Amino acid sequence: MNMMFKGSSQYVASPELMSAVNIAITLSKPLLIKGEPGTGKTMLAQAIADALGKQLIIWNVKSTTKAQDGLYVYDVVQRLYDSQFGTHGVDDVARYIKLGKLGEAFQAQEQVVLLIDEIDKADIEFPNDLLWELDQMEFYIPETKETVRAKQRPIVIITSNAEKELPDAFLRRCVFHYIEFPDQQQMEEILRVHFGHLEDALVRQALAAFYWVRELRQIEKKPSTSELVDWLRALVAGGIAPERITREIPFAGVLLKKDKDLRTLQRELR
Repeated sequence: MNMMFKGSSQYVASPELMSAVNIAITLSKPLLIKGEPGTGKTMLAQAIADALGKQLIIWNVKSTTKAQDGLYVYDVVQRLYDSQFGTHGVDDVARYIKLGKLGEAFQAQEQVVLLIDEIDKADIEFPNDLLWELDQMEFYIPETKETVRAKQRPIVIITSNAEKELPDAFLRRCVFHYIEFPDQQQMEEILRVHFGHLEDALVRQALAAFYWVRELRQIEKKPSTSELVDWLRALVAGGIAPERITREIPFAGVLLKKDKDLRTLQRELR
């Protein structure tokens, strides 16, 4: 298999993740990525686009998002408004068709990376409503009697936070990878990407404290990578000496976002 994605200078990817990306590209299948928040699911699509020199198109899914939104929207209200005021060209229905993110990816002259972000936020039928489009890479617009076909099959990355179970029919069409939370060695590599030079003692103490907090059994919302990055910025900005970090956990509110978790931490530090 011709390996294409090998990580990037701004994204630390495990060998297993790089392999999953390249298998999905080779098989021309969507890559479904799961993992707890802060493991780099969303950033992966940007890293792939940067590494392969391709445009990134992002479809951010919300609870109200419908599959149709990603294909096209027919602005019937604007057409009615224009017809009332005698606007020229109102009979041209195509003027009132606006492609969604999936439609944009299909119409691109060169292959793009399409990120469908947090697909599990939408209604359970949302993934099933995209089966044909992701399989055949085309959809039909009845208003214009036009079929939109992908000029170049996009590289599709789909993320999920596992808020809902995805339908089996959808899962069968994807290559799946679960991003494990980074161990301390990999996390240090990630921090070096974000910060460049950091005092070794500061990094060691911060990582030791961070993983100790994550392992506390009573913690409900474990701090993620993004919170660790923010915490390190706070430690540096506050001029905190490394020896204070594991003893005091300064600026704990940057790591923990629930009252209960902060109270748990304070009990453990006594």
